[in-house]
Amino acid sequence: QVRLEESGGGSVQAGGSLALSCIAVTYRGVGCMAWFRQAPGKEREVVATIGVDAKSTYADSVKGRFTLSRDIAKKTTLLQMNSLKPEDTAMYYCAARNPLVCSSTESGYDNWGQGTQVTVSS
Repeated sequence: QVRLEESGGGSVQAGGSLALSCIAVTYRGVGCMAWFRQAPGKEREVVATIGVDAKSTYADSVKGRFTLSRDIAKKTTLLQMNSLKPEDTAMYYCAARNPLVCSSTESGYDNWGQGTQVTVSS
C-alpha cells in the first residue's frame, strides 16, 4: 500500500494559477501516478497521468493549461494549473498504481490521497 499526501489546494479567481503537490510517503512499487478530480454531483474524472518515464497525458479539458511533472528521487508529483476556470472547481485527488502503464480510469488505481479542494471563482 502506498500512502499519498496532497497539498497546495485553495481558492483563486478565474485566470489564476495553483500548484498541487503529491508525495508518496511510502513509495515502494509505485509505477504510474495521476491526478483525478471530482466536482459536486459529478463522477471522479482523470486530470493527468505520468509514468516513471515522465511521459504525461492530459484530459482534453485541461490540455495546454495544466502541466504534470514528477520527481522520482523526491517521490513527488507536481500539477501546475494555469488559466484556471470556474469549471475546474473540484476536489483533486492524487492516485498511484504499481503497474508502469498508466490508466485513465478510477478503478485502475488502488492508492489514493485524501484530496485537496480547488475553488475557482468567476
